[in-house]
Amino acid sequence: MTGKPEATWRMPNQLASMISELRHLVREKTFRAGEQIYAQGEPSNSFYFVVSGLVQISIFRIDGVEIVLEKMGPDTICGEATAFAGLPSFSSAVATEPTTVLEFEARRLPDLFREHPEFALILLRLTSLKQRVLALRLEQMVSNKPEERVLELLTRLGEMFGTRHAKGNMVRTRLTHEMIAAMTGVSRVTVTRTLKRMRESGTLYLDDGYFVISPAHAERLDVG
Repeated sequence: MTGKPEATWRMPNQLASMISELRHLVREKTFRAGEQIYAQGEPSNSFYFVVSGLVQISIFRIDGVEIVLEKMGPDTICGEATAFAGLPSFSSAVATEPTTVLEFEARRLPDLFREHPEFALILLRLTSLKQRVLALRLEQMVSNKPEERVLELLTRLGEMFGTRHAKGNMVRTRLTHEMIAAMTGVSRVTVTRTLKRMRESGTLYLDDGYFVISPAHAERLDVG
């Protein structure tokens, strides 16, 4: 696969629009490519709504290996779990290209919730969805079968960014083999071999560089 890696997460346009309407109440910040927004193991009193750019969310294992959780593009939120809990962050966030965000400070949330009660509901829905996805990913990460890990990732992206295709659901997000490896905890070589087996078995197709998931195989995983 060629092409620039894209976002792997998004939220409904209506929710993103509602959050954007609060931009006059919060601070806008910009980050250079490679600049850290928040660090794993450190406390943070803020969370961030991505206006433009791309933010990589990662966890670093004790042996130094980086596990990429998501690529957060425009109209997504990151860092809210740490801001709400008041505990050290379990992940790191780095801008992978010039990025603009809206910074929401946790100490101001009570006032925002009183003035905009729908904002509290939005955050609750987003947090619940993220927890569900993380639980599904954890279930697949402990599996010894690389195909299940890769299929879970592509099926979820198909649910978020997919379009109908004659052979199934086309994932309209370009990911390199390296990125799939980082997000599934397997090696790049294993990803390449796994994708080849999936294509040979009819689980996966390629169309103009995009992955297409066969509906019969996608039903094996519940990612809704």
